[in-house]
Amino acid sequence: MLVPPWLEPLLTTSFFTVCRTHGDAARSECNMYCLDCNNNGGGATAFCFYCRSSRHKDHQVIQIRRSSYHDVVRVSEIQKVLDISGVQTYVINSARVLFLNERPQPKTGKGVAHICEICGRSLLDPFRFCSLGCKLVGIKRNGDANFTLEGKNEEEMGRREGISSRRGLLREEEELREGSHQDIYPPTPSPPPSSARRRKGIPHRAPFGS
Repeated sequence: MLVPPWLEPLLTTSFFTVCRTHGDAARSECNMYCLDCNNNGGGATAFCFYCRSSRHKDHQVIQIRRSSYHDVVRVSEIQKVLDISGVQTYVINSARVLFLNERPQPKTGKGVAHICEICGRSLLDPFRFCSLGCKLVGIKRNGDANFTLEGKNEEEMGRREGISSRRGLLREEEELREGSHQDIYPPTPSPPPSSARRRKGIPHRAPFGS
C-alpha cells in the first residue's frame, strides 16, 4: 500500500467552513481532520475544535492551516503519519509547513533551477513535488515513491544495522590484533615458598669397624 486510504479524501475535503453544531462559538471553523475515521471508510468531513473534544477525543487528528488562501499542514504533525520525502516545505509564521494541493501560477520562466515534476511549479529547493497532491499523482503515474512510513523505517533500520555490523567487525579485528601480541602459552609459575624451614641436624660420623 503506497498511499494510506485517508489521504485522498483529505486532499478533496473543504476546510474552514463554519461548524453547523458550534456556529456561535469562537473556534467554530472546521479545520480538523480525523485520520482514524477516514481510515475505516468513514465520510471525509472537516470538523471544529469542539467537535474534536466530543467525537474524536482519542483519535489521530491533524489540524489544517491557511496560507494565502491555500491549505497547509505543519510538517511536525504530518511527518508522524506520512512519508513526506520529496515534497517542498516552507517556513510560514515560524512553522515549517507543506501544501496539500498544487497552486496555480504563471508559466515558469527560464533560469528556474527546480520545478515540480507534476505541475511544473518553481521550487525553492531540489525537491520533486510542490505538494502532497502532486506527490500522489507522481506515485500513481510512476510508482517510484510512496507515502507509507514502513518502507522508510525499514530502510533506516537496515542502514543502522549495517553500521552496527561494521562496528562489530572492527571491534573483533582490534581484539584479534591485541591478542596476537600475547603469549599463547603463559609462563609456568614458580612454586610457592615453603612455609616451614628445615632444621639442620647434627652430623654423625659412621662408626669405625673393629
